[in-house]
Amino acid sequence: LEEIPRPFQDSGNILKQGYLEKRSREPSFFGSEWHKRWCVLTQRDFLYYANEKSKQPKGSFPIERYQARLDSQLRKDSRKKCCFQLLCPGKRSYEFTAPSVAEAQDWVEQIQFLLKDLSSLTIPCDEDEEEEEEEEEEELSRDRDSSDSMNNSQNSTLNPEEPQGDDIYEVLPGELPNSQ
Repeated sequence: LEEIPRPFQDSGNILKQGYLEKRSREPSFFGSEWHKRWCVLTQRDFLYYANEKSKQPKGSFPIERYQARLDSQLRKDSRKKCCFQLLCPGKRSYEFTAPSVAEAQDWVEQIQFLLKDLSSLTIPCDEDEEEEEEEEEEELSRDRDSSDSMNNSQNSTLNPEEPQGDDIYEVLPGELPNSQ
């Protein structure tokens, strides 16, 4: 009962998770230290844990105003092309190393996509979906145009001397209009 559910267990809220190396804030005597961390990107936050079984994050921050970018200047060793940064003006920056170049690119792309989504009022969708929606809208427009022209042709066949509005009064059998 005391176990607090971890955010990364809620798979509906998680966009990406996995091990990254995070650069520590305070450099040691030997230079910057990199620590392996289980990182989780949710729809609002970036969290990092000591490992994937940890119950409490070692740190977290709202991702909203951050920018993500690859940065091969963070390391001098063979993994320098696997590095990326999370930057926000006036806030702490975070530096990470992914297990591979492709994984680093994927983290950056996921974060950039999320940030674009957070800054937009519309829900992004795939290009294929957009094309399908445009085709559906065109079909609806054509349907409306053809039904409008049908209505107009029906209206033109009516006797022009007859009123075209519906009379709201009904004459009941046995009654003559205005017979009082």
